[in-house]
Order: sequence, then structure tokens, then C-alpha cells
Amino acid sequence: MARRRMIYEGKAKILYEGPEPGTIVQYFKDDATAFNAEKKAVIEGKGVLNNMLSEHFMVGVAGIGIPNHFIKRLNMREQLIKAVEVIPLEVVVRNVAAGSMSKRLGIEEGTPLSRPIVEFYYKDDSLSDPLVTEDQIVAFQWASPQDLDEMVAMALRVNDFMSGLMFGVGIKLIDFKIEIGRLFDGDFQRLILADEISPDSCRLWDIETGRKLDKDIFRHDLGDLADAYTEVATRLGVMPKKSGGPSGPTLVK
Repeated sequence: MARRRMIYEGKAKILYEGPEPGTIVQYFKDDATAFNAEKKAVIEGKGVLNNMLSEHFMVGVAGIGIPNHFIKRLNMREQLIKAVEVIPLEVVVRNVAAGSMSKRLGIEEGTPLSRPIVEFYYKDDSLSDPLVTEDQIVAFQWASPQDLDEMVAMALRVNDFMSGLMFGVGIKLIDFKIEIGRLFDGDFQRLILADEISPDSCRLWDIETGRKLDKDIFRHDLGDLADAYTEVATRLGVMPKKSGGPSGPTLVK
């Protein structure tokens, strides 16, 4: 499709004006970043994989009644989405201690949690996306108490869906991040899932070996990130199993 006016460029995606009012074209880049963009690289094919995987997950959660911004995939790197007002919070669900939780609380990485924990982080790169409390969220009017109740319920439903989906292909969902936006219809609004769900925003470990299949591979130089994402996509049936030839996704420019 013809390139339209760019609205926003982030670390891993670019947003363009959509073909119809209330729509946006979301383009997935090959850029990989870690540690608040202190570490950067271009991983060939990463954008293609994340586009296809995010489509798979968004269609899946919609199938169990979780509203989201996804409309359709346009090509290998772009998808058409609904324009929403994104709440400036990252909603993180943790099933196993890892990453910042392990560092913050001194809990060994890989320790199972007795129940999923939902955390909120304020979206501000200059502050390194700090952890915030529900009282702070309400006090600064980023979201209302009713919004928070709905966001937690949505996050836990996504967790149930994603945990089961991943378990079925031999992967443990350690934790994940989602973003939620407000979709306006006249004077009314509703909350819907936004941004993306992909290995960029999840921690995924092989159940049998504990091998990481997510962006921690890039963060800690553990191997080839595109190969790991391709394995996730192949296990889920998003990409066909390889029968020889070069590895990685087929790019369509």
C-alpha cells in the first residue's frame, strides 16, 4: 500500500496514518533494543516474525472475547489497527520470578510464583519506565480505579490464554507486558488491548531445557535472536517447519 504520513516512530515500530479515519498502519522494524535502548542492533527478519506472531496472538485473544486494536495484517511487516489513546502504563504479568523482579527483590530467577502478579510501570523512557502503585496511578489521573480493575482482569485473561497456548507447544510463559488503550465512540469509551504481543514483550523458556526463546537472548548475548523467534513461530504453526535450506523468515519488501 502507498506510504502515508508518519505519526510516531518507536524503538521497534513505526505508526503511519491509516487509509480510513480511526485507523493506523503499524510497521514492525528489525531494530532490537535493550536496557532502555542503551544496547541496539538490527536483527534481519525480526519485524516480519513479530508482525506475524502478534497477529496470531491478537486474533487468538479476540476469539475468547478480549477486545484489541488489531484489524488485519496488510503484508509481511505491516498491520492495520484501530487508533486508540494509549494509557501511559505498561501492564506486566509475572508467573515466574525473572528480570527486574529478581534483581529488585533478591529472588532467584526461575522461582515459580504462587499466583500471577500484576505490576504497573509508568511509560517514560527518560525515567526508565519506573514501577508505580495503583494509588499513584489514580492520584496522577493516568487511569481511574474502575480502569485499573478492568486492566487487571484483562491482563489475567491474556495470561490464561497465552500460558495455555505456550504450554501446548512446550514453552513456559514466564512473564509478559501489554499496553491498553481507550477506544472512543462519541461520548463513550472502552478499554482495549493495544501495541503488540510478541517475543519482544514476553519471556519464554523451553519447558524441558529452560532455554530462553525471547529478547533476553539479545540482552545477554545468548545466541541468535531471529532463530529463537523463528522457533516460537514454527512451534505455534505461524511459520511452516523448515525442510532444509536457509533458516529464518522469508522477507517480502
